[in-house]
Amino acid sequence: MQYRRLGKTELDVSAVGVGTWQFGGDWGKDISQDDVNAMLGRAKELGINLIDTSACYGPNRLSESLIGGFLAGDRREDWIVATKFGHIHGWTPDGVRQTLEESLRTLGTDYVDIYQFHSGPDEDFDTPGLWEMLNEQVEAGKIRFLGNSIGSNDNLYQAAKSTELGISVIQVVYNRLDPAPEARVFPSCQEQDLGVLARVPLASGFLSGKYTLDAQFPDNDIRSRRDRAYIERLIREALRVKDEVPEGVDMAQWALAWCLRHPAVTSVIPGCKSVQQIEANAAAPGLVEE
Repeated sequence: MQYRRLGKTELDVSAVGVGTWQFGGDWGKDISQDDVNAMLGRAKELGINLIDTSACYGPNRLSESLIGGFLAGDRREDWIVATKFGHIHGWTPDGVRQTLEESLRTLGTDYVDIYQFHSGPDEDFDTPGLWEMLNEQVEAGKIRFLGNSIGSNDNLYQAAKSTELGISVIQVVYNRLDPAPEARVFPSCQEQDLGVLARVPLASGFLSGKYTLDAQFPDNDIRSRRDRAYIERLIREALRVKDEVPEGVDMAQWALAWCLRHPAVTSVIPGCKSVQQIEANAAAPGLVEE
């Protein structure tokens, strides 16, 4: 596993992390505690040290709860745990403080390594007193570093204000089908020495190479509720770029490596639903060196 400095945090983070929206049950499979224990246990064996979640992944904080169940039997200090706020109790300082306290209890930890604004609009980002309160939580030791999981991958306004507000990490949608951050957001991140986490690096799974235009999704898969024309467009684009994948190389691993080749990107955080996917994702950084 490769490790990279997460911007000004100085944390050494694995080039591949574990995205956990799937743990909440929205991606076609119900995930059990045993499943999570197996996936995160294998991730640790492979050198992965980053877990990314959110208070709103699954009912009743299911993703955070499953991660907390795993951490209860593991060494907390071996992990960089990132979670998010905003969609449970809103964006007011009091609401976000309540969200933080609940996340800490659910995760079974005294602190969160990266606490991220979760894809909110600019007016909520500018909520009076919000970032002052969050920086107070940093001083109190409940948060190590502040982050922003920006909703629009071209939101230069929020990215550019990071240093002013004490934000050290930006999370953004970035993949071979959606390279928009390269134009404005990434240069701002590099100028400010921000860590960058690339989410949706497999374009909601379509860069795995396993979907065709007739693909159907079960009712408990969020893709079944998205516009069908949009889904088919993503599949067509993924099939088109499949020609770029070298012969004998797994397309999903190639797609992760494609993201990691950009000098602004610190780590990719693909979702996972099996130990086999963890293993495949963990191998992707090896392609960057070729």
